[in-house]
Amino acid sequence: MTPKPAGPPDGGWGWVVAAAAFAVNGLSYGLLRSLGLALPDLAEHFDRSTQDTAWVSALALAVQQAASPVGSALSTRWGARPVVMVGGVLTSLGFVFSAFARSLLHLYLGLGVLAGSGWALVFAPALGTLSRYFSRRRVLAVGLALTGNGASSLLLAPTLQLLLDTFGWRGALLVLGAITLHLAPCGALLRPLVLPGDAPAPPRGPLAALGLGLFARRAFSVFALGTALVGGGYFVPYVHLAPHALDRGLGGYGAALVVAVAAVGDAGARLISGWLADQGWVPLSRLLLVFGALTGLGVLAVGLVPLAGSQEGCRGALLAAAGAYGLSAGSYAPLVFGVLPGLVGVGGVVQATGLVMMLMSLGGLLGPPLSGFLRDETGDFTASFLACGSFILSGSFIYMGLPGALPSCPPASPSRQATPPPERGELLPVLPVALLSSGGPRSTLDTTC
Repeated sequence: MTPKPAGPPDGGWGWVVAAAAFAVNGLSYGLLRSLGLALPDLAEHFDRSTQDTAWVSALALAVQQAASPVGSALSTRWGARPVVMVGGVLTSLGFVFSAFARSLLHLYLGLGVLAGSGWALVFAPALGTLSRYFSRRRVLAVGLALTGNGASSLLLAPTLQLLLDTFGWRGALLVLGAITLHLAPCGALLRPLVLPGDAPAPPRGPLAALGLGLFARRAFSVFALGTALVGGGYFVPYVHLAPHALDRGLGGYGAALVVAVAAVGDAGARLISGWLADQGWVPLSRLLLVFGALTGLGVLAVGLVPLAGSQEGCRGALLAAAGAYGLSAGSYAPLVFGVLPGLVGVGGVVQATGLVMMLMSLGGLLGPPLSGFLRDETGDFTASFLACGSFILSGSFIYMGLPGALPSCPPASPSRQATPPPERGELLPVLPVALLSSGGPRSTLDTTC
């Protein structure tokens, strides 16, 4: 029998797992972010509206996130390694099938359902496994893995535009099918890790396997509600940032540059945010609140880029707004997953990751089609980005209900402060500290705050 380590190794093979999660994130969300470049070609080929073609990306995103608890449950039962490898094969088959589409329905089934189901099996198990390998440097490791999103967008946005110009959208989807097959070897690198506090046997019953009992915790419920609202606007730039740049007259490669600038800011901010969070200077919940609000303001700024003025002036304004959005959204992303062990403990982090992805799918399913509808009604994406920025700001406001999100009492002195063990997390309830009263050995509760 393999002995259980005293806790997460905080390194070692964990860095290999971080590299695998980096690639998984890049070949899922990074690819989804760049896929918006193909939507105008699909709308022209099938003679359909922006709203109709937006459902391709929206379905892929919604299925990927709504089915994430299934991926988490299968990972809990069978291990992350085989689940992620199967998910990689399904994703590749979805792209290959879509390359031969004869209608938008075929794209809905291929990219939306089949590729989305494959992505659902790879992201939550990979990120949940990574969180189990780290404790003190957990948020930094998660931030490093999530930079795969920005790095992949930086490379795939111009590459996809080149593929579209050279081979058309069918050839581009075939190439993407070959690229996404690399998710399978990434899954092979996810070595299982047994930790103290793990359940002796996999949970029995569908409800226990999905981790629905976590909603009984007030802090997790508040977090889930806020994250669902944020999801209503967070993914709209993934789908419509490139078409928005095209509407502003930047051209195909100009739109790719806008996506690339947002990707660079996103990638750099994820590392900085992860390092900042691990220092412990500011509570994670407070950082989540601040960067969530800044992300909403960044989306508003993208939508408010004026139509008037020279094309060069519009290009500069849109690049600046996209960079601001990328920095804020990148800072927010690692905190969403880094805060989970503090809310549910390390033992429930894989299930909690799947549930969070499912809740964000509600917004992911609503946001892009709503954005496409507003574009069709108004003629541009201004109203779309304003509405979706409002969703993000509303969700950030909900985060104010998390423990430590708002300043309260001054911190207790070291002799009186109770620190939970690392495997519990800094946001889980801590019993009040018993202090000796001046009148004798009878203990009293510290009620200073």
